[in-house]
Amino acid sequence: MAAPGDNGKGAPAGAPFLIPVWAGLAGAAGVALSAAAAHKVDSPALATAATVLTLHAAAAVGIFAVAIRSACPKLWSAAALLMLLAASVFTGEIAFHTFTDNASFRFLAPIGGSGMILSWVLVAVAGFCSRGRN
Repeated sequence: MAAPGDNGKGAPAGAPFLIPVWAGLAGAAGVALSAAAAHKVDSPALATAATVLTLHAAAAVGIFAVAIRSACPKLWSAAALLMLLAASVFTGEIAFHTFTDNASFRFLAPIGGSGMILSWVLVAVAGFCSRGRN
């Protein structure tokens, strides 16, 4: 019999596809922003945003891989989802500002940045929760 929160196939119950799908789209967007920063828009902020998005997309995939085998899958998954949300908000605001020259949503970048920091703290907490367990 499968454990609570387990669908019997090694993945946590809920919407396990959301994290890798979102991460894949975020990674693709990060590469596209990197290309735009390299070839179309001379913006160090856009280049940084592209790197941040790509890095956090890859990290979310790794976190998801840990989540599906962890004793604390919901905590690991929450960290990955927060990471993707925060990185998307952060980089989305920078890209919007860069491409439109409209700073109306500039308050979103620090919110996204703070969310990314919090997501990494959740990774540390999830690691502590998982210590000594298989």
